[in-house]
Amino acid sequence: MSQIKTALFFLTLLMGGLQPVQAREVALRVVTEELPPCNMTISGKLTGFSTEVVEAVLAQAGLNGAFKSMPWARAYETALHDENVLIYSIARIPQRDLLFKWVGVIAPAEWGLFSTRARDIPLHTLEEARPYQIATVHGDVGEQYLQSRGFSIGLNLQSNNTYEQNYQKLKRGRVDLWMANAVMAKYLARQAGENWSDVMTLAYPLTDFGRNEGLHMAFSNQTSDEIVARAREGLEQIKRNGIYEALKKKWL
Repeated sequence: MSQIKTALFFLTLLMGGLQPVQAREVALRVVTEELPPCNMTISGKLTGFSTEVVEAVLAQAGLNGAFKSMPWARAYETALHDENVLIYSIARIPQRDLLFKWVGVIAPAEWGLFSTRARDIPLHTLEEARPYQIATVHGDVGEQYLQSRGFSIGLNLQSNNTYEQNYQKLKRGRVDLWMANAVMAKYLARQAGENWSDVMTLAYPLTDFGRNEGLHMAFSNQTSDEIVARAREGLEQIKRNGIYEALKKKWL
């Protein structure tokens, strides 16, 4: 009898030790870049339209995450190689399809090459942009797209860490063109107290990448399908219950 009691005692300990592991919530790392008004740090706090959308999705899905803003190339590499990582706001292109587990669109995007109103560089084809110096963000989809079309860093691409740096370089004439998302570009102009239409002009729209559907949130491939499914449902729910539209009106 004592042996049976001892066996039951250890079995109880074993089951008790396993249960918390099964029930414990996965700690997600949530990474992004400075991409106003979607993701940006204000007074030390990461906020913005996409940030609040992702927060709402995680709350709806019952998931927790530690948010961190960093240069895009580092955020991208983190999500590419580490487990339980959520990245946003990221453009979905064919080359990235199998690299992440995609949740859905969280923000609009209108990509293009911009020039200052003073320069007003008219482009009829992308090929015509080759003689110009173009500001890009290191490792982002715009830079990757131009590189795939034969543009090169150090030749006709000037790669920087933030969109704000590129905006200033364009205004100061240190580059000829700026690869950017119009939603973000217009926001930066407003923040600088400038009338967008007085400062910038769209030199060439880029409509053949990013699926023309906006910016996404996505998980690293090392994240469980169950977590991804919960996030997808959470995104659908906030789009059905009005939270997404309320955030869109607040920020955009």
